[in-house]
Amino acid sequence: MIYDLIIVGGGPAGLTASIYALRAGMKVLLVERMMPGGQVAQTTKIENYPGFESIDGLELSMKMHAQAEKLGLEIEYADVLEYELNNEIKKIRTYSNVFEAKSLILALGASAKQLNVANEKKFIGRGLSYCATCDGSFFKDKIVAIVGGGNTSLEDCIYLSGIAKKVYLIHRRDTFRGEQANVANFTKILNQENSNVSQILNSTIIELIGENKLEGIILENKVNGEKTKLNLDGLFVAIGRKPDTELLKDILKLNSNGYIITDEKMRTSIQGVFAAGDVREKSLRQIVTACSDGAIAAISAFEFIKGG
Repeated sequence: MIYDLIIVGGGPAGLTASIYALRAGMKVLLVERMMPGGQVAQTTKIENYPGFESIDGLELSMKMHAQAEKLGLEIEYADVLEYELNNEIKKIRTYSNVFEAKSLILALGASAKQLNVANEKKFIGRGLSYCATCDGSFFKDKIVAIVGGGNTSLEDCIYLSGIAKKVYLIHRRDTFRGEQANVANFTKILNQENSNVSQILNSTIIELIGENKLEGIILENKVNGEKTKLNLDGLFVAIGRKPDTELLKDILKLNSNGYIITDEKMRTSIQGVFAAGDVREKSLRQIVTACSDGAIAAISAFEFIKGG
């Protein structure tokens, strides 16, 4: 079967694209490696999505998924191993199948950046995590730390303060780059009497220590060069994300950070191939902008295959 459109990635961008494409009468296949929702499904509370004062990320993801399924969306749960995009019919290969379509939307999102220190891979799942909302419950009444200075690290710190015995927020600078509301919420908890939250600023992690599981970290103060040991049961890394475009670096035009370059219609450097959401070069990566990208990409794909 040759689909009108294949969408790779089932986050807000991909799900929104599928809704718009299906409503336009297109035959659509969505390929997702894990579960619909992407990063959003791992978020405990969303307070900046229009129409919802506050909503759980998984709940919002499931609402989007249910809407697309009701319209007849087909979903294939698999990793994409290879892309063939330069011909009129676009092809993607998974472990078990080759899928073909007249157009393609890449809604690949981005994955967590790593610390790139010794023993990092050794401790993944053994005290080291890149998702506080996924793994925070394993550290009830434990001592944990979050490293990062953006919205995710601030939100993670607030979330973990209600679970862990002690929470440290480690940041390489002396000011945070998160939204003002998140900084204010963090500061409020930090300054509470008998707060279980502390901040360690101007510091970076240079080593993870432990035998069979993470037992602590070595910190280096960037101002005076002093090295200190911090005993921990768990460490959560929230230092940013990188686009999942490794398979596309010799196929599509990417920027220096690996994000897909598009125009305002989400068109990439290859005709019939579009990109939406966090994977593309843009100034703001939020759920609402991912949805906007997905809608635009779907209509652009529809116009492309109709010859518009």
